[in-house]
Amino acid sequence: MSEQSPTITMYTTAICPYCNMAKAFLKSQGREVEEVRVDLDPVIRDNMVAKTKRTSVPQIFVGEVHVGGYDDMMALHRQGKLLPLLNGEVTEL
Repeated sequence: MSEQSPTITMYTTAICPYCNMAKAFLKSQGREVEEVRVDLDPVIRDNMVAKTKRTSVPQIFVGEVHVGGYDDMMALHRQGKLLPLLNGEVTEL
């Protein structure tokens, strides 16, 4: 992990099991997650939907790259594309 690793932002809710699995996976990779709770403020949820065109959580961003949800993130990991993104080695998918 370089010092240039992008910020990981995850839109979540308190009761979302996929959010918890995504956070646990990223933590297992030694990553910190900036969590944005969409269940606390409808404006934040509206902003997430406008930005992602999705209503489900989690919605995960690595830097400016929208990874998608938990299943999308794990598919990228299986394809070997997630770690280079997390490391800041690539800036787009």
